[in-house]
Amino acid sequence: MKEVAAFGAGGDGDLSGLLREAESWLDSLAGVLGELEEARLEGADSTGTVRAEVSGAGRLLGLTIDPRRLRDLDHVELAEAVREAIVAAHVAMGERLVEMADGLASPAAPTSGGDPLDSYVQNVLRGD
Repeated sequence: MKEVAAFGAGGDGDLSGLLREAESWLDSLAGVLGELEEARLEGADSTGTVRAEVSGAGRLLGLTIDPRRLRDLDHVELAEAVREAIVAAHVAMGERLVEMADGLASPAAPTSGGDPLDSYVQNVLRGD
């Protein structure tokens, strides 16, 4: 992302090149999100009694309860185990998203959290 780096460093850059880079990055992001949406992720409660499967979009796809271990749970414990399994599946989904998005970050992206175009905008406002 050459143009992002140029603008981030306060230099002049090719605005149309910057827009092409941004469009390319957005296309990559859309691809990652589409791939994640097709993913199926699992989670389980701490005892392994309940297993949940969610889509990459976070939708609950399935719930499996071990009938032998079910006998040892009352209704409150079962509800907590179901909640715990679903939360674990959503955590797996979040971790998968982070893994997939790691490759999208520009090596030239600022780590300070600042706006890479700030100096350019300030130059335009000053009339430089």
